[in-house]
Amino acid sequence: MVRQENQRALLGKALEDLVTRARNGKPLCRIGLMAAGGEHPQKEFLCAAAAAMREDAALIVTGVGPRPVDPLPAGMEWIETGCESGELAAAMEKALDEGRIQGAVALHYPFPLGVTTVGRVMTPGTGAPMFVASSTGISAAHRQEAMLRNAVLGVAVAKALGICRPSLGVLNLDAAPQVLRALTRMVEKGYALNLGQSARSDGGSLLRGNDLLAGTVDVCVTDTLTGNVLMKLFSAFTSGGLYETTGWGYGPSVGEGWNKVVSIVSRASGAPVMANALAYTAAAVRGNLPRMVAEELHLARAAGLDDELAAFAKTDAAPVETVQAPPAEPTDEEIHGIDVLDLEQAVRCLWKEKIYAEAAMGCTGPVVKLAVANLEKARKILNTAGYI
Repeated sequence: MVRQENQRALLGKALEDLVTRARNGKPLCRIGLMAAGGEHPQKEFLCAAAAAMREDAALIVTGVGPRPVDPLPAGMEWIETGCESGELAAAMEKALDEGRIQGAVALHYPFPLGVTTVGRVMTPGTGAPMFVASSTGISAAHRQEAMLRNAVLGVAVAKALGICRPSLGVLNLDAAPQVLRALTRMVEKGYALNLGQSARSDGGSLLRGNDLLAGTVDVCVTDTLTGNVLMKLFSAFTSGGLYETTGWGYGPSVGEGWNKVVSIVSRASGAPVMANALAYTAAAVRGNLPRMVAEELHLARAAGLDDELAAFAKTDAAPVETVQAPPAEPTDEEIHGIDVLDLEQAVRCLWKEKIYAEAAMGCTGPVVKLAVANLEKARKILNTAGYI
């Protein structure tokens, strides 16, 4: 009798999925929502679920947490737990493992090293959406390696959401020039990456703050801590910071070998952001995000990703060479585009060739100052050494 009931339940679910797909043109998708532990009333979670399901009739939101006093929105399901974070997390994990939900939106999640999330914001200058790779978790322990991996993972997320050839830029931070050079070499080896351009007059794929406000690329590559700050600024700048009003949240989890689609929102996220996060997560599930990540990593590896990561590790381990500076002379010219982490080594590289140079920080980033008479020779030396 129990076996017959289980079979009928499975048949009923299959028929429900077929009917939903026929009516809405997309498969039924169940997304869990960790509905406790935020800084706003529990009603925010219910409003988010109602808004998300209203926009997507093939989406079923499953709340996880203490049973709310207010009635559930039509069609919403619930997994009742206590209010302790451990209980919520365990119930959500169980639902994912059992296939009761296909993805989840959580206020916190202990991602292992190597797994990060790709957020999505609405840029205020143009209203264009932009992915922020990454915003929580960490794809690697060292910044250069993490940012290079974030570039590949960010592209995979954009593709999973239907953007066939997303444009990508690297935010002008420490290690950004190194990462951009690595990506450029991978492109030269056949990686089909669409490097976007800054809207500033000097162009290039290193993004300034202006580019973020204008949304000049689909994917902005950054380190996790910077990305997390950007997410908070873009999401809550209209409210004074205590209530996140815009955007899609901190995004779905991605990493090599990672097969779960768990998205993150902040405790300060309001109903509009949580509703968007539910839609973002459902789109990632339907786009088979884990498979897309595996395919994108395969393409990147074929173009030398592992070699570039190994080169970063070797650079981190290399001791700083002691070189005597040549006699000082006036420095009336500058060379830009050198990562701040490489700056001292680049100066010593020129010293070895008897060219006097100084490390400095200009308004657009780190620069090497030197005499104009040595400019062309110095450019060739630094280019050969891989600093520009």
